[in-house]
Amino acid sequence: MNCDDVRMTLRDYQEGRLPTAAQGGVRAHLEACPDCAHVDAVEQELTSALEHRLPQYPASLALKRRIAAQWKVSTPKRSRWSWWRPSLIPVFACVALVLVGAPIFYYERAAFQDTNATSAMVGEAVNDHLRVLSSQRPLEIESGGLHQVKPWFEGRLDFAPIVSFEGDADFPLKGGAVGYFLDRKAAVLVYAHRLHPISLFVFRAGGLHWPAKDGSALTMEERGFNVIMWRQSSLGYALVSDVDRRELASLAAKLQSMP
Repeated sequence: MNCDDVRMTLRDYQEGRLPTAAQGGVRAHLEACPDCAHVDAVEQELTSALEHRLPQYPASLALKRRIAAQWKVSTPKRSRWSWWRPSLIPVFACVALVLVGAPIFYYERAAFQDTNATSAMVGEAVNDHLRVLSSQRPLEIESGGLHQVKPWFEGRLDFAPIVSFEGDADFPLKGGAVGYFLDRKAAVLVYAHRLHPISLFVFRAGGLHWPAKDGSALTMEERGFNVIMWRQSSLGYALVSDVDRRELASLAAKLQSMP
């Protein structure tokens, strides 16, 4: 294996997704190549640091109060049924809790899942942008124009990235590389705005949670970075940078204006 092969499969190697033979080949290369071993160490440290910052979402106070309120059952009057009715009170209470609380619980659980899935995608976009910034070799193909960068991805990805914006004076295209977004390969195109690098990740959209409708963009801020994500047909797009949100939105509009 050469350095390019190892660095393209480094994420799979670290997560144990490679076949046994390939895993051994990468390990042997890292033991013999100080540069790749350094990249591997930086990647592991960055991944570990970012994973410990992922947000957690406890149950809301409103949900806890609504569930607790359902257990307030008044004491029934004594009657001829008093010998067996007490044993049924917990049953009635449980049934009432399920009937009243189930829709609320379902709604809040769905909202929690939506928020968690969206947060995971935004967090991954920022993590991948940080990997680009920390990489010793962020660009595997220097920009000679979009007509040179796009064909370079052929054979390196399992899809064809659809990008028509070639860059301009405000947002010049610097080059591209192959990266990952969550569990799938991604085309990484790096633009710039003054001295600020901007990462565009293009990846297969299937199987991911998209809160926004097809073609509409989701804009969020994460750890000081602005993130704009959208889905166009079968592909997903994530644009990340520390530039002003309005300037990043201007670039997103140019990227979304596809013929």
